[in-house]
Amino acid sequence: MSTEEQAPAVEPSWWHRDHPTFTSLSGFFTGLLFVILVPGIYAALLSVFVETETAEELFPLVLVTLGIPIALTVVPRTRRFGRFMLVGIVTTAVVVLASAGLVLWILYSTGA
Repeated sequence: MSTEEQAPAVEPSWWHRDHPTFTSLSGFFTGLLFVILVPGIYAALLSVFVETETAEELFPLVLVTLGIPIALTVVPRTRRFGRFMLVGIVTTAVVVLASAGLVLWILYSTGA
């Protein structure tokens, strides 16, 4: 029996690396975690290694990390993942900003 006649390897039945739903969901939730974890970890590391004033000046450099999802969007193999990662980033940012705005508006309008 030659190697061509052997039974093909069985992949997991519920996902594989090119499944559109798996790629979309993992990209979206990666974007969500990216927005939450990257700035927090960056700020924590800055506060450990430099003084507070310097950390405040260097914090905007965290925006450089947005090059990661943009680069993923450019590369054809990871384009779908990168797009959904950007969707997760934008959606999370919109929800956080809208929630903060609503809370501030309620607090301001009630005089609390």
